[in-house]
Amino acid sequence: MKGAYFLVVFLEKDQEIKTKAKKFVLKRGYYVYVGSAMNSLEGRILRHFRQKKRFHWHIDYLLDKARIIEAYLIPSNVKLEEDLSMTLDSQAVGVDGFGASDVSTKTNLYYFGNNPPGEILYTLLNSMGLKWKRIKNPQEIMEWRENDVENWKS
Repeated sequence: MKGAYFLVVFLEKDQEIKTKAKKFVLKRGYYVYVGSAMNSLEGRILRHFRQKKRFHWHIDYLLDKARIIEAYLIPSNVKLEEDLSMTLDSQAVGVDGFGASDVSTKTNLYYFGNNPPGEILYTLLNSMGLKWKRIKNPQEIMEWRENDVENWKS
């Protein structure tokens, strides 16, 4: 299945995150990462949950220091990453240069401080009329099916 996603992560303490080419100084708190997976949405989210992996994207370096709280899977044949990121930009503080190498936004990572972003994400997704599924662990991804519409929010 194709689509976009939000990863809600929590960073336990202030951290310097070093990627191959950049360095980000991040504060303790909640972050939301916006991504797309136009080949396999389930596979991409399962990869993010894995502890051992080759680091490829900026988010891989952050997830080495932070923990995933939940993920929001947004099935779509249209690439929504840029629209979702631009909408989040008015709700939180963007981390300039994090991710977003293939879109026109400045970032795909947003800082929410000590405020869990769940309600904001629910409202945003519902206001955009998107179908979505919130998951908290890899097992929930395996149970989820594209035709499992009853469990989608809208």
